[in-house]
Amino acid sequence: MHLDVLDLRNFYYRTRLGRVAQRAIRDQLVRLWPPAKGQTVAGFGFAVPLLRPYLADARRVIGLMPGPQGVMPWPAGMENVSVLCEETQWPVPTGLVDRLVLMHGLETSDNPAAVLEEAHRVLGPGGRAVFVVPNRAGLWARRDGTPFGFGRPYSGGQLEGQLKTHGFTPERSMTLLFAPPSTSGFWLRTSNFWEEFGRRLPWLAGGVLLVEASKQVYAPTRGTLANAVRRPLRVLEGVGAALPAAKEIDVAVR
Repeated sequence: MHLDVLDLRNFYYRTRLGRVAQRAIRDQLVRLWPPAKGQTVAGFGFAVPLLRPYLADARRVIGLMPGPQGVMPWPAGMENVSVLCEETQWPVPTGLVDRLVLMHGLETSDNPAAVLEEAHRVLGPGGRAVFVVPNRAGLWARRDGTPFGFGRPYSGGQLEGQLKTHGFTPERSMTLLFAPPSTSGFWLRTSNFWEEFGRRLPWLAGGVLLVEASKQVYAPTRGTLANAVRRPLRVLEGVGAALPAAKEIDVAVR
């Protein structure tokens, strides 16, 4: 079940905890994908808080928001790039997107397989996607006070297995949000320290799982080999034919 867009907006833009989460995830995304000119960048679910760094250089930025969640205009004070869509039918041409981000779109969907099929469809050759989901082993998935406390939390193996099933190759996996989901001033003030600390300890479970994956593109098969098999060489033709009988040979000699 999708969260309401107003609840998501209020968390990420109007609470200190939401701004801390937004900054930690967005900064890691920019480390993976520095803004580049001429790319089409799209987000599905409620990924728009992560897309602002790409507005200046990208050829196109698209914020896809599923119908059950609702839509809001974004970015504020600029030309709107967000659009309401069916979660299994995105209004994006096949192969258009270079970079795709899914946040609060996969774990809350009633049909995650169809969401992944759409994600695979819209990515172009060489395209990459980042999936941001609640980490089953983290604290954030256990608290209803944040958007990561809703939907199905994932382990790294579960998410990567699902991605492989739908034509993606997992490239990098990591966890984020190492401070607890607390509104205490201490944890909010020290959030940057905990993010740096957590990145140095790969065994430490963060509240959010982030997986980068590439689209598998199979080379087209050529018909020459198949045709050659259908038309085998005739060198061995007649090997299995019956030999002439002795009487037939005698008659031929006479």
